This record gives sequence, structure tokens and C-alpha cells, in this order.
Amino acid sequence: MSVRDGVNKFVSVCFKASYNAGWWTDLKTGENLCAPENLKKYRIVQEKLCLIHSEVSEGLEGYRKNLMDDKLPHRTMLEVELADAMIRIGDLAGALDLDLGGAIEEKLAFNAVRPDHKVENRAAEGGKAF
Repeated sequence: MSVRDGVNKFVSVCFKASYNAGWWTDLKTGENLCAPENLKKYRIVQEKLCLIHSEVSEGLEGYRKNLMDDKLPHRTMLEVELADAMIRIGDLAGALDLDLGGAIEEKLAFNAVRPDHKVENRAAEGGKAF
């Protein structure tokens, strides 16, 4: 299975689980929030992006404090929060019908040849560094 196919399958699973659980339904009106006419009306994309960010921030906190997860105590909090972030990303990509797998495949290929991603260029004066 290619990266594209694997990621897009993951996206489909994440979106279907979220949609079937009612996360894309307005609880007051019953409207489908991922219908194109509702995406901007309800600011749902912005909300979902903030939730992705919150999962990453929770992962940072877990890593900083060396915590185990409270729901899956056999796993680190970092591991579980990164999983949550990926699930939320997959959900959003599915709702927006994005070819996330294709974008990842292309971005990996692009990054492999980027001059600013080469060790010698990153180590040079003014190179890309943290």
C-alpha cells in the first residue's frame, strides 16, 4: 500500500467514526456541519484546527512532565495526544475531502531534495535551525 492510499484510508476511518458519533451534526438544528454551505457559517474548520492544536499542546505538557496517559495508562501521554491529533487531522481532512495522503507523499518527496533540509546547509551560518 502506498503512503497516499494508507493515509487516505486512515482519513476515511477517522472521519466516518467522527461523523457517525455525531460530531458533524449541530445538536440544536440537526444540520450537517460538513456541508459546504455550513463550514464557514459555523466556523467549524477553525474550531477543529484549534482542537488539533490543543492535542499537540497536551502532548507537550505530557512530555514535559513525563506523564503516562490517564485513559490509556500503559501509554505515555505524548503518544496518546499525538494519536488524538492525528485522528482529529484525519477527521477534518475527511470532512473537507482532502487528498491528505497525496499531499504527504508529495511533501515527503519535496523535503527529500530541499537544500535547506540537508545537514550541511542546516549547519551553515544562517541555516535552518531550531
